[in-house]
Amino acid sequence: MTDELLTVSQTAKYLQLSEKTIRRLITNSKLSASKVGNRSWRIRASDVDKYINAHTNGKKGEY
Repeated sequence: MTDELLTVSQTAKYLQLSEKTIRRLITNSKLSASKVGNRSWRIRASDVDKYINAHTNGKKGEY
């Protein structure tokens, strides 16, 4: 297993979003996550990349 697991806080910091927004994305099945224990979520770094790629406009830096 080489895929890094991120907390909600780490994911929010990486995406520059609030933790509440990350939790909302998880609840709405827009961001894949695994529940650990009763309250903690873990998000694979590869799933964060998939989320970013799915929400990119595809212009690849064109001006």
